[in-house]
Amino acid sequence: MVHNLRETMISRDLLIAEAAEREQAERDLRINNQRWKQAQTVAKIGNWEFSPRTNTFWGSEEAFRIYGIELDPEKNPDQLLPIELVETCIPERERVHQALVDLIQKNKPYNLEYDVIRTINDIRITVNSIAERVTAEDGTLVRISGTIQDITARRQERHRREDLQAQLNQAQKMESVGRLAGGIAHDFNNMLGVILGHTEMALGQVNPDEPLFEGLLEIQSAATRSKDLTQQMLAFARKQTITPLVLDLNETVENMLKMLRRLIGEDIHLAWLPGSGVWPVKLDPSQIDQLLANLCVNARDAIEGVGKVIIETENITFDQAYCDINPGIVPGSYILLAFSDDGCGMDAETQKMIFEPFFTTKDEGAGTGLGLATVYGIVKQNNGFINVYSEPGDGTTFKIYLPRHADEKEQKQTAAPEVPLARGAETILLVEDEPSILKLTTIILESQGYSVLTASSPNEALRKAGEHAGDIHLLLTDVIMPEMNGRKLADELLSTFPDMKRLFMSGYTANVIAHRGVIDEGLNFIRKPFSRHDLLEIVQKTLNKV
Repeated sequence: MVHNLRETMISRDLLIAEAAEREQAERDLRINNQRWKQAQTVAKIGNWEFSPRTNTFWGSEEAFRIYGIELDPEKNPDQLLPIELVETCIPERERVHQALVDLIQKNKPYNLEYDVIRTINDIRITVNSIAERVTAEDGTLVRISGTIQDITARRQERHRREDLQAQLNQAQKMESVGRLAGGIAHDFNNMLGVILGHTEMALGQVNPDEPLFEGLLEIQSAATRSKDLTQQMLAFARKQTITPLVLDLNETVENMLKMLRRLIGEDIHLAWLPGSGVWPVKLDPSQIDQLLANLCVNARDAIEGVGKVIIETENITFDQAYCDINPGIVPGSYILLAFSDDGCGMDAETQKMIFEPFFTTKDEGAGTGLGLATVYGIVKQNNGFINVYSEPGDGTTFKIYLPRHADEKEQKQTAAPEVPLARGAETILLVEDEPSILKLTTIILESQGYSVLTASSPNEALRKAGEHAGDIHLLLTDVIMPEMNGRKLADELLSTFPDMKRLFMSGYTANVIAHRGVIDEGLNFIRKPFSRHDLLEIVQKTLNKV
């Protein structure tokens, strides 16, 4: 009896101990699962499995989140990814599908980077997915086991570093060429001084009626032209001797207009559109002469027959947020000097080389290739920067930003803080033929809550608009594009979406665009490059317009 009781008590204690151990194991398992899920969330990395036997995909909670697919544990306890829905998320679904087939059938490595448009909010992200075969002892395929990671931020940072590296390489190349050009120009100037000096003395000793006199004049003329050429080389090299003065840029340009009109000829109309209250700048007045004269010559050569040149000024301030998304620009206050022509324009490859010395698109002997190099050197010598916007057949706009000259008191003034903007929920059709600008603008708009339909051409925009089931509240489009311009695209879309608002963007100035009749004056317009806040502000204003 006692023996049986003791055995019963021992059995009970064992059961209690086993229950406690099982409870502790379950608690540890729950904690480990929570840690595992938290690690996936922090790293933005999920895992998935494909079963060739059932032809189904299993996904972790983070995998569902990455695709933007809602996971309902009650309706989907096995966490099976809906294949059809996943495929609609992936623009390059054929490439991704073929890679999986190659892994299954040929054991080819599976390591892909591709975009995903999340179903929950239509935000485009970039993911990296890696997978491998899991086999039984006899080599039979059991399943495919893979991971998927959201690498959007990493990719953006990589692109930003690549852009910065490209700018650094270009700056270093221009600096090296500048040092070479400056050294050559300096030595050449010394030799020209000797030539001119001796020629002048010889002219004083020769009778004007003698044949030698005319030859000496030709030597003097050629040496003088060569001296002007070395001055351009020194300007590019930023070694030109200058005497900076505090200038009213409007007044300085105004005084040059008569000379500039003579330079470009009667067939080209020069429009002068000065901004009001333009801040002072500090630079050598002769450099403004050089800068505008070279741009006028460049415009004159780009225009066949009758044409137009527009010169504009405007105050502009760049904050740190703007500079973060536009590498190479330094925060501060600047005066914009914009110079536009309606000439033949340039392609992207030409634009990459236009500021390099001795590069020219003119016929042999028709140009030195130092005009725009001189402009570049003057801008850099005065701590400014220059951007160019051009399309073949659509003219060119040069935007020169010169630092504002301010006394110490003015420099300490800070800009008013930006007013936070309300989040949006509207659908925007974004049309831009430059991939990097298209991607950046999409990220900015989506971060503010907007749904964005992207198109890299007008025809693609018309197709996507036709396929879109809901409303399109705003068309945000570049003005100058292949196939058709932004105005014509807007007109075609308005027949289907009569309440759609329109916002145009361009690297050309608003006055240039209006002059070409592409958009009407007074329509919504934002100039590239733009800051995140400026873009979101004008988008909100455009959407709120009655």
